[in-house]
Amino acid sequence: MISILIPTYNYNVYPLAQQLEKQALEEKLDFEIICIDDGSHSILNKENEKINSLANSKFFTLKKNVGLSNNRNALANASKFEYLLFIDGDSLLIHDDFIKSYVSSIDKNTDVIYGGRTHPENVENSRKLRWKYGIYREDLNASQRNKNKYKTILFNNTLIKKSVFEKIGFEKRIIQYGHEDTVFAYNLYKIQANITHLENPVLHGDVDLNPVYFDKTKKGLENLNFIYSKGLIEHDFVTFLKIFNKLKRFKLNYLFAFVHKIFYSAFKFNLTSKHPSIFLFDLFRLSYFCHINLKK
Repeated sequence: MISILIPTYNYNVYPLAQQLEKQALEEKLDFEIICIDDGSHSILNKENEKINSLANSKFFTLKKNVGLSNNRNALANASKFEYLLFIDGDSLLIHDDFIKSYVSSIDKNTDVIYGGRTHPENVENSRKLRWKYGIYREDLNASQRNKNKYKTILFNNTLIKKSVFEKIGFEKRIIQYGHEDTVFAYNLYKIQANITHLENPVLHGDVDLNPVYFDKTKKGLENLNFIYSKGLIEHDFVTFLKIFNKLKRFKLNYLFAFVHKIFYSAFKFNLTSKHPSIFLFDLFRLSYFCHINLKK
């Protein structure tokens, strides 16, 4: 019935796999758990090898890093059941009926079910940038997500019919971090897949350190610029790109690119500090995108 698919990179996924196995066995499901490490060659994979001892479960590693999109594609290709449940490796289960909630929500019209994500109530100051962005921008309940079904899908905790996944797949050209979920959500919108938003969140267990997330954000924006320049998405589908296009129409993208050059050090100082500002984070993201978009 369900293939539980866990992409990971340099992380101990065994405790998560144990929880998922326990819940799936309690529901007496036909299931499998597949976890793939994306070529990290991490010492933590010694722990991940224990997944092979769990019921209907297997863990293996890729020889080289292919990126999250292609790792998810590989997981889907290795699966055998009708429904695919993707869960990021750094997720923590909050509820003992996590699997049951998904199973009971499946009906004949199910294409995609997104359960949501939440962040810890607090983290140390050295992780506040990623935490604040998660709390204020990503942690939406099912009612909030239902107001904009396609744009609020993230793929960290998502059940999808395998036949629907195979129509789309993740964009193979996206190798580095960022916005692979945005393109997938847009492609779901294009085929008008039936979306259900469920109140069944996982907890984001590995909140990045501020400097790590600062660098990841830059990579994500570079990915978004690639996606934008290749026409892989309509800019109106992404609020950030809609704002950028308005700036570009009035030639204000040049001003923001200049702001990036002048204030980059100040942005970095604040955003990697113990008290990062979400307002400055938004300004940094927009100015950096304008800067890289103008680069030849």
